[in-house]
Amino acid sequence: MPESPYTVSDVMTHTVVAVGSEAPFKEVAKLLDQWKVSALPVLAGEGRVVGVVSEADLLAKEEFRDTEEGDSAARTKAGAVTAGELMSTPAVSVHPDATVAEAARIMARRHVKRLPVVDGVGLLQGVVSRGDLLKVFLRQDGEIAAEVRHDVLNRLPVTSPLTVGVSDGVVTLGGSLPDRQLVPVIARAVRAVEGVVDVRLDLTHR
Repeated sequence: MPESPYTVSDVMTHTVVAVGSEAPFKEVAKLLDQWKVSALPVLAGEGRVVGVVSEADLLAKEEFRDTEEGDSAARTKAGAVTAGELMSTPAVSVHPDATVAEAARIMARRHVKRLPVVDGVGLLQGVVSRGDLLKVFLRQDGEIAAEVRHDVLNRLPVTSPLTVGVSDGVVTLGGSLPDRQLVPVIARAVRAVEGVVDVRLDLTHR
């Protein structure tokens, strides 16, 4: 695994199931069930992402089966028969060089579970899911400790080395600092290391 920060390209799924805009409703439903995914990119032309069709888009047909209630957009989805009519557009997507943290923020803000990964002209490169983003927490404690020592502590103005312990992703730092103002700086830097669950400080200052 690479050093921090991880990018979407490091964790995304490269083999992607997608559909064209003319794919019929039942084909979309079948693919969602077959591949156990919650959404599919909808492609046009050479593979440009034009939208995303999700389980929620398909459920509108069941939701409004026996009622005339609902706004016009919802009623339109309920009457859709192809992926192009069902899809949400424009697609909420992310670039492969975005950080894992940036992708997580997009998912949280837009309330989606999966993001198509597209290049600069909108061509599909892969898909990143919530589960993919959580892969950073599979890093070994020793790997996290080595990165904290090499990429964080070695760049700080400290005259005596700090001790680094990592257990289940929780980093514990011990030692003495020349300035108490370094404490929040160190805490932020360590917390930014991919895979860190929490930071505990046992530091003194002179």
